[in-house]
Formats: sequence, structure tokens, C-alpha cells
Amino acid sequence: MGSKQLIVAGIGTDVGKTIVSAILCEALAADYWKPVQAGDLDNTDSMKVGDLVSNPKTIIHPESYRLKTPMSPHAAGEIDGIEIESEKLEIPNTTNALVVELAGGLMVPLTKNFLNIDWIEKIGLPVVLVANYYLGSINHTLLSIEQLNTRNIPLVGIIFSGEKNQTSFDVIMHRANTKSLLEIPWEEQITTETIIKHAARIEF
Repeated sequence: MGSKQLIVAGIGTDVGKTIVSAILCEALAADYWKPVQAGDLDNTDSMKVGDLVSNPKTIIHPESYRLKTPMSPHAAGEIDGIEIESEKLEIPNTTNALVVELAGGLMVPLTKNFLNIDWIEKIGLPVVLVANYYLGSINHTLLSIEQLNTRNIPLVGIIFSGEKNQTSFDVIMHRANTKSLLEIPWEEQITTETIIKHAARIEF
């Protein structure tokens, strides 16, 4: 693994970013940070990762923004009367490795004029892309990769989650010019043991 800090981005909503973030934190003994949490403030992604990661080094850093409404950050911010300022999205100061989980995909707006991918480009961290096998996932995965390539943002690789569709996997990997870091099959229950098992399988 060339970088101690990386971004976890999804190709869409609910593709498994938080589980992947927990696996990466376990594999790298890394800290976790979600800059923007929108909705579900009593059961945040930070709380979920904290419950799933069992290594003693990982620190869960507080979110820069906690928005009440489960919507795109720009819309949730409007409802809450809060505008996200990129200057306040500062990488936590840590000597550990760091896993940063985005709120949504690359093109999700933090404000009307500032997207997730704008922030990634600004801070210059490499990306791990999380893909699922829903209908349309080939398009969403390849478009996400194209956006990263257009902006010269390094892509570490793809992590696939869910029941495997071999045809989709083959097409994506043929076109992606990157590697598959891990495949996570669907599991009814995710536990700390599940996270440890997958952390041992990841290949950077």
C-alpha cells in the first residue's frame, strides 16, 4: 500500500462503503473519518465503524459536519441552515494511517458549486472505489473511474460487494485499468469477526 491515507468512495448509494471502510481500518490499523454525516445521527457511520473495528490502534475522528436530514449534503445543509465550507474539511492530525469515507459518490454535491470530487482533487488523496452489482453498476463504475482519470486522481483499486455477477465483474475489470482489491459476498450479519476475515483477504 503506497499511501497511508485514502478516500473510500462509492459508485452509488448503499453499496457498502461503511463496511469497506471498517475492513480497511482493520487491515491497515488505520483511523477513520467521515467528514460529513447526513442523517441517522443516533447511528452514524462513525459509530458503526467503531463497533466493527477491533484493533487497538484505530481512532474514530469526529465529523466536521453532522446534518440532520438523510439527503445529499448540499440539500441537508440547506434544510439545517448550514453551508459546508471546504476549508473546514481538514484532514485529522494523526500519525496513523487514515481511511476517509465520503458522503455518497464522487459527484455528490457538498454545496451547489462544490462536489465530493472537487474536494478529493483539492486534498490529493488516492481513492478506493466501492462497487456493487445492481443493474446499472457497470455504467456507474466506469463513469466514476473516468471522472477520477480525467482529474488525475489516483485509483488504488476497486472493492466489490454483494452477490457476484461474473459478467459485470469481467466487463468492469477489462475496462477499468485497475485491480480488484477484494470481493465481499453478501452476508446476513456483519460482525467484528466478519471484518477481521475480510481484512486478512484484501490485496493492495
